[in-house]
Amino acid sequence: MFQQILDPVGGSLALSALVAVIPLATLFVLLGVFRVKAWLASVTGLVLSILLATLVWRMPVAQVASGTLEGALYGVVPILWILVNALWIYRLTVVTGWFEVLGDRIRSITDDQRILAIIIAFCFGALLESLAGFGAPVAISIAMLVAAGMKPLKAAVVSLLANTAPVAFGAMAAPIITLSGVTKIDVHLLAQMAGRQTPFLAAFVPLLLVFIVDGWRGVRQTWPIAVISGLTFAVAQFVTANYFAVEITDVVAAVATAIVVLLVLRVWTPSHTVAFEAAGTTADEGDADAAAPGGHTSRAGIADPDMARVDRSTRSAGNLTWMAVLPYVVIIAVFSVTQIPAVKTILAEHATISFAWPGLDVANAAGDPISTTFRLGWVSTGGTLLFISGIIVALAYGVSAGRALRAYGATVHQLRFTILTVVSVLALAYVMNLSGQTQSLGAALAATGGFFALLSPAIGWLGVAITGSDTSSNALFGLLQATTAEKAGLDPILMAATNSSAGVVGKMLSPQNLAVAAAAAGMAGKEGDLFRRLIWWSLGLLIAFTAFVYLQSTPILGWMVPTP
Repeated sequence: MFQQILDPVGGSLALSALVAVIPLATLFVLLGVFRVKAWLASVTGLVLSILLATLVWRMPVAQVASGTLEGALYGVVPILWILVNALWIYRLTVVTGWFEVLGDRIRSITDDQRILAIIIAFCFGALLESLAGFGAPVAISIAMLVAAGMKPLKAAVVSLLANTAPVAFGAMAAPIITLSGVTKIDVHLLAQMAGRQTPFLAAFVPLLLVFIVDGWRGVRQTWPIAVISGLTFAVAQFVTANYFAVEITDVVAAVATAIVVLLVLRVWTPSHTVAFEAAGTTADEGDADAAAPGGHTSRAGIADPDMARVDRSTRSAGNLTWMAVLPYVVIIAVFSVTQIPAVKTILAEHATISFAWPGLDVANAAGDPISTTFRLGWVSTGGTLLFISGIIVALAYGVSAGRALRAYGATVHQLRFTILTVVSVLALAYVMNLSGQTQSLGAALAATGGFFALLSPAIGWLGVAITGSDTSSNALFGLLQATTAEKAGLDPILMAATNSSAGVVGKMLSPQNLAVAAAAAGMAGKEGDLFRRLIWWSLGLLIAFTAFVYLQSTPILGWMVPTP
């Protein structure tokens, strides 16, 4: 058995933490400062983490290799399995011509970029996050905004920033449920606490979106709809998390907000309109593969030798709308079916693979064994459900099996560097966690005692920035947050929930999410551009949220913490 060491560098926890942060610091500096491609920065970080695990934390080489493979597999399933299938569905809509129709139908609601940023990235993106997560909401939101005519870079920044409000309760509350599992704190208490934190972030997100799209002019002209949508989402999230089922928190918030926004637009519109570009492609802003020779290129930047166009002369407006949104209706329907209690139970009992990962025998610094069980719901995982949805969409659109397979192959080829990025980052996260590098870093932060209330949000932020998943961050740091809080005289419910809530503002910077956004926008290789545009937003939100959490740890806002 390998037992983790918290202070392998000269017996000093502080020095060990400084060394532990090297792979992460290198990754972010390469990405944000030197503009190195995401896959290369990720591979570099992985190599450094492996060297440190072996040479400094003294983890056996065989176990380091096994942990690397486990992390890589987790990057493939569920994360890449979700992403590939989500973008496959997107490609099917493009090559059949329905994506172009979708853009026209979206503009029929309003041709104002600022309003559609709220409807698509904030409302619809939150609904997708509640059902799927793992990059699918960002990819699909970008696709829809580009379909409407938004510039790819702006669409990517808007979608990444919007994908903060719903993350803590995303994927049917998987982050909160995971947090409860590792901390043994009642899931309803954690849901209540997170429901008294994240709504305060969500309330401001629509205002930030319209500012990104149109600056202060956008805020002045659209603040009524931005404020109403933010408050509606916040109130719905608070009420559902505190008084109803935690699993449907984001479903209720997203649907309620979309309904309210559409109703408001019936009686109010901005004084001026910021219209979309009349034409544009993603090909000119990034992906050279998007304009393959010999094919026709859509405004979405995807080329296909048999690109089809929809004959609109024989269809009513209602039929065009229905067929254009059909893929997203199918996705929601398929995911919703799996949440029926009876179906969920069957899938959990008969469609889940669980086994001890071979070659790993790890204990923490206290000598307690660390679970190395690998669990996979091979049917209920988001990627499989999206694959099923894609088959249904292909049949509904009359796509032949051969053409669907070619579209799938083209999707994998387009994502080849994204695949390498995601696999490398997840492998890095697993190596750091299993070797003890993550624990050394966390223990150093925890040693600050009562000051930990100001550091706790940074841990959650860092966890999601590393792994790209609030669920994974809670699995990594949730127990650390709770136990440290008890030692420091802080409320473990508050600090554990903070790990999940603060993590949402780190997701926009995670290399995996950046790679997903860049691929969806046809900007492969330009993840660094997105990173630099989002870093200050992420840090600004983190600072504001940290002040809020600190007040919750004091008598000033301590009344907001639920009691068992």
